[in-house]
Amino acid sequence: MLIVLDTNVLVSALLKRNSKPALIMNAILEGKIQLAIDERIFTEYTDVLHRPKLNIPADKADAILRFIAFSALWAKSYPVEFQQELINDPGDIPFAEIAICSHAEVLVTGNMKHFGLLRNASFKVLLPDEFLAQYPHTI
Repeated sequence: MLIVLDTNVLVSALLKRNSKPALIMNAILEGKIQLAIDERIFTEYTDVLHRPKLNIPADKADAILRFIAFSALWAKSYPVEFQQELINDPGDIPFAEIAICSHAEVLVTGNMKHFGLLRNASFKVLLPDEFLAQYPHTI
Protein backbone atom coordinates (compact mmCIF):
# COMPACT_ATOMS: atom_id res chain seq x y z
CA MET A 1 0.00 0.00 0.00
CA LEU A 2 1.32 3.42 -0.98
CA ILE A 3 0.57 6.45 1.18
CA VAL A 4 1.67 10.02 1.67
CA LEU A 5 2.33 10.85 5.32
CA ASP A 6 1.91 14.42 6.49
CA THR A 7 4.77 15.64 8.66
CA ASN A 8 2.53 16.12 11.69
CA VAL A 9 1.75 12.38 11.71
CA LEU A 10 5.43 11.47 11.46
CA VAL A 11 6.26 13.77 14.38
CA SER A 12 3.41 12.37 16.48
CA ALA A 13 4.62 8.85 15.77
CA LEU A 14 8.08 9.68 17.08
CA LEU A 15 6.87 11.59 20.14
CA LYS A 16 4.10 9.23 21.25
CA ARG A 17 5.13 5.55 21.19
CA ASN A 18 1.68 4.07 21.76
CA SER A 19 -0.24 6.43 19.49
CA LYS A 20 -2.14 5.68 16.31
CA PRO A 21 0.50 7.53 14.27
CA ALA A 22 3.11 5.23 15.88
CA LEU A 23 1.13 2.18 14.71
CA ILE A 24 1.23 3.57 11.17
CA MET A 25 4.96 4.26 11.46
CA ASN A 26 5.54 0.71 12.70
CA ALA A 27 3.72 -0.64 9.63
CA ILE A 28 5.99 1.52 7.46
CA LEU A 29 9.08 0.18 9.25
CA GLU A 30 7.80 -3.38 8.76
CA GLY A 31 7.33 -2.81 5.02
CA LYS A 32 3.53 -3.17 5.11
CA ILE A 33 3.12 0.42 3.93
CA GLN A 34 5.35 2.39 1.56
CA LEU A 35 5.67 6.15 1.65
CA ALA A 36 5.58 8.32 -1.45
CA ILE A 37 7.83 11.36 -1.10
CA ASP A 38 9.84 13.85 -3.09
CA GLU A 39 12.72 16.14 -2.22
CA ARG A 40 10.38 18.82 -0.85
CA ILE A 41 8.71 16.40 1.56
CA PHE A 42 11.98 14.81 2.61
CA THR A 43 13.47 18.25 3.28
CA GLU A 44 10.47 19.16 5.42
CA TYR A 45 10.73 15.88 7.34
CA THR A 46 14.42 16.56 7.93
CA ASP A 47 13.94 20.15 9.02
CA VAL A 48 11.05 19.40 11.36
CA LEU A 49 12.53 16.28 12.98
CA HIS A 50 15.67 18.25 13.84
CA ARG A 51 13.84 21.13 15.53
CA PRO A 52 15.29 21.47 19.03
CA LYS A 53 11.90 22.24 20.57
CA LEU A 54 10.59 18.80 19.60
CA ASN A 55 13.39 17.15 21.57
CA ILE A 56 13.64 14.17 19.20
CA PRO A 57 17.10 12.64 19.67
CA ALA A 58 19.21 13.36 16.58
CA ASP A 59 20.23 9.71 16.20
CA LYS A 60 16.57 8.62 16.24
CA ALA A 61 15.59 11.30 13.72
CA ASP A 62 18.51 10.41 11.46
CA ALA A 63 17.73 6.68 11.60
CA ILE A 64 14.11 7.28 10.58
CA LEU A 65 15.18 9.67 7.84
CA ARG A 66 17.69 7.14 6.47
CA PHE A 67 15.03 4.45 6.47
CA ILE A 68 12.60 6.74 4.66
CA ALA A 69 15.24 7.81 2.14
CA PHE A 70 15.99 4.21 1.18
CA SER A 71 12.52 2.66 1.41
CA ALA A 72 10.19 5.35 0.09
CA LEU A 73 8.96 5.72 -3.45
CA TRP A 74 10.61 8.88 -4.73
CA ALA A 75 7.85 10.23 -6.92
CA LYS A 76 8.08 12.80 -9.65
CA SER A 77 5.46 15.48 -9.48
CA TYR A 78 4.09 18.17 -11.66
CA PRO A 79 2.41 21.40 -10.58
CA VAL A 80 -1.27 20.83 -9.87
CA GLU A 81 -3.75 23.69 -10.08
CA PHE A 82 -5.78 23.99 -6.90
CA GLN A 83 -8.54 26.46 -6.14
CA GLN A 84 -6.71 29.20 -4.27
CA GLU A 85 -9.50 29.66 -1.74
CA LEU A 86 -9.09 26.01 -0.68
CA ILE A 87 -5.38 26.35 0.14
CA ASN A 88 -5.03 26.94 3.89
CA ASP A 89 -1.30 26.26 4.03
CA PRO A 90 0.86 26.45 0.89
CA GLY A 91 3.32 24.12 2.65
CA ASP A 92 0.82 21.29 2.17
CA ILE A 93 0.83 21.56 -1.63
CA PRO A 94 3.84 19.19 -2.07
CA PHE A 95 1.99 16.50 -0.09
CA ALA A 96 -1.12 16.95 -2.24
CA GLU A 97 0.89 16.94 -5.48
CA ILE A 98 2.82 13.80 -4.54
CA ALA A 99 -0.37 12.02 -3.49
CA ILE A 100 -1.84 12.82 -6.91
CA CYS A 101 1.26 12.15 -9.01
CA SER A 102 2.31 8.93 -7.24
CA HIS A 103 -1.21 7.47 -7.35
CA ALA A 104 -1.09 6.96 -3.58
CA GLU A 105 -4.11 5.30 -2.04
CA VAL A 106 -4.24 7.56 0.99
CA LEU A 107 -2.84 10.79 2.37
CA VAL A 108 -2.67 10.51 6.16
CA THR A 109 -2.78 13.78 8.06
CA GLY A 110 -3.55 15.06 11.51
CA ASN A 111 -4.94 18.26 10.04
CA MET A 112 -7.86 17.63 7.68
CA LYS A 113 -8.69 21.31 7.23
CA HIS A 114 -5.42 21.82 5.35
CA PHE A 115 -6.44 19.32 2.70
CA GLY A 116 -9.86 20.65 1.67
CA LEU A 117 -8.17 21.28 -1.67
CA LEU A 118 -8.32 17.50 -2.20
CA ARG A 119 -12.04 17.03 -1.65
CA ASN A 120 -12.53 15.64 -5.17
CA ALA A 121 -9.33 13.56 -5.25
CA SER A 122 -9.22 9.97 -6.46
CA PHE A 123 -7.64 8.90 -3.15
CA LYS A 124 -8.64 9.21 0.48
CA VAL A 125 -7.46 11.86 2.92
CA LEU A 126 -7.72 10.36 6.39
CA LEU A 127 -6.82 11.02 9.99
CA PRO A 128 -4.60 8.35 11.56
CA ASP A 129 -7.50 6.71 13.43
CA GLU A 130 -9.63 6.68 10.26
CA PHE A 131 -6.75 5.11 8.34
CA LEU A 132 -6.35 2.35 10.92
CA ALA A 133 -10.10 1.70 10.98
CA GLN A 134 -10.32 1.45 7.19
CA TYR A 135 -7.06 -0.47 6.69
CA PRO A 136 -6.72 -2.71 9.76
CA HIS A 137 -4.61 -5.21 7.77
CA THR A 138 -1.77 -2.71 7.73
CA ILE A 139 -1.03 -3.10 11.45
